[in-house]
Amino acid sequence: MNLEYSGDIARLYDLVHQGKGKDYQAEAKELARLVTQRCPRARSLLDVACGTGMHLRHLGEFFQEVAGVEVSPDMLDIAQRRNPAVRIHPGDMRDFALGRRFDAVICMFSSIGHMRDQGELDAAIGRFAAHLPPGGVVVVDPWWFPETFTPGYVGASLVEAEGRTIARFSHSALEDGATRIDVDYLVGVPGEGVEHLKETHRITLFSRAQYEAAFAAAGLGVEFLPQAATGRGLFVGVRP
Repeated sequence: MNLEYSGDIARLYDLVHQGKGKDYQAEAKELARLVTQRCPRARSLLDVACGTGMHLRHLGEFFQEVAGVEVSPDMLDIAQRRNPAVRIHPGDMRDFALGRRFDAVICMFSSIGHMRDQGELDAAIGRFAAHLPPGGVVVVDPWWFPETFTPGYVGASLVEAEGRTIARFSHSALEDGATRIDVDYLVGVPGEGVEHLKETHRITLFSRAQYEAAFAAAGLGVEFLPQAATGRGLFVGVRP
């Protein structure tokens, strides 16, 4: 079967989350509110690990300038085609350097959990802070904490999009202090059949204290908002 794009998983990821009804516009509005509460003059925003650019698509409604950073070429390609007027930079959150500052830097969808240890977490938050002016704001959507993670969780969804039926199953397990998530996709196309695609993620279970230590090491004041719409809470940091 020919799925007609090289970034099969990236495209499926995009279709599944759109089909599940994830409200990127509402999340963008909430992010803008959190930023402008703390930095009323905020005019520019950088989305690190911007994925397929769905948040960027809506954040431009609230900020004069938005930009992105993405390490996956497949994700970056989709994001750039979705947001042709937005500059999206290839880069790794641990060491990117754009040579300029933004009033706000965000990192959503638990992307920060892909850092493997405290050193990498510190490096990423440090890079976010380095791209802020005084008074700038960082918003980070964490992965689950060790005490809130549910080992053995199975997630499932079924989406019809672009002439395809996509079933996605995920299984989460605890492995050496981190989350191992095995994801299976079944993609059915009329007249062609069903294809099976797999991916595996390893996401670190950092504690709240570890996140807060990384913000402090970067010179940022930080607060944790446990009731944020993501379900996992949000860390919001401000550069003095």
